[in-house]
Amino acid sequence: MQRIRRPLHLLRTDRRRFMQAGLAVGLSLKLPAGALAQEGQVNFYNWDTYIGEDTLSSFTGETGIEVQYDLFADNNEMFAKLRSGNPGYDVIVPSNDYVERMILADMLLEIDHDKIPNIANIDPMFTDPAFDPGRRYSLPYMWGTIGIGYRKSAVDEPPTSWNDLFASDKYAGRIALMSEPTNVLQLAMKAAGHSLNDWSDENLAAAERMLLAQKKNITAFAPDNGQDLLLAGEVDLAMEWNGDILQVMEEDDDIGYVLPEEGGLLWEDCLSIPVGAPNIDNAHALINYLLGAQAGADIADFIYYATPNAASLELMDEAYTDNPAIFPPAAALEKSELAIFPGQEMLRKIDEAWTRVKAG
Repeated sequence: MQRIRRPLHLLRTDRRRFMQAGLAVGLSLKLPAGALAQEGQVNFYNWDTYIGEDTLSSFTGETGIEVQYDLFADNNEMFAKLRSGNPGYDVIVPSNDYVERMILADMLLEIDHDKIPNIANIDPMFTDPAFDPGRRYSLPYMWGTIGIGYRKSAVDEPPTSWNDLFASDKYAGRIALMSEPTNVLQLAMKAAGHSLNDWSDENLAAAERMLLAQKKNITAFAPDNGQDLLLAGEVDLAMEWNGDILQVMEEDDDIGYVLPEEGGLLWEDCLSIPVGAPNIDNAHALINYLLGAQAGADIADFIYYATPNAASLELMDEAYTDNPAIFPPAAALEKSELAIFPGQEMLRKIDEAWTRVKAG
């Protein structure tokens, strides 16, 4: 196979933003309520702009299975739709903490590994995660980090700590944090030297106080557009998904990305089959195809997130494999953590704390 070459033009691939990409390749985006099993069809529910340009049409050409493709904006939307009863989806893409949440809620089917020979392509470091031991209910799709995007010309040196965002006046009025309460509070705890999964009442209260004290210096709690504020020059530092910063780095070489010395938040998006899936065999066929070496490389090259597919990495260009914004230095990764589902009671407390932060 030929090695992947990076396209000269990087399409905008915000991980959390709707686009018309599905329509551009002739895919339907409206799954009828109560969809029934249909021979030769699979119903795929995915993040927006989170697939290769020709991946699904190539899958159909190879297997004869048509793909009904729907998009969701965030995990909460996906979870709520399936919690009220699966309308007919066969394959979904939840993040790691939502995989755990959905396992606990009996919302996912076990995956038949015998029907997924391309499991052999997965890097061993992703084969036995704490949120799904033995990968009974999920297989890895993409992974990445939340770190700090920054404007190089506005800083003396790259930011080294989360405290540059959460506990410093140095960049007053030039800071954007994300608008997702759990992630923001987690990284405030990280800035204070705690695990981002140590949801004690004391740590949560301290993170809330930190944010209230810092609020005067924060320009925006950005709803997935911190990278745009950075690109427009409205802020100099932004807490963001690495892939969203990567897209503006392509547009402006004065923008950089770093994982702070305390480490960042790791995330992993997964392929799962929800309870009530009408086309289970076709679901396995699609997952197996997505885990293929060439398909995985094509997806990674188009969306520019880190692939957990070792076979795909062998096909990738050095511009991808050696990019520290995609694959951060090992020292920073060692201090980074995957989020663990904190439980429903703690989610309630998190929401209450966030309400006080926003009102303060």
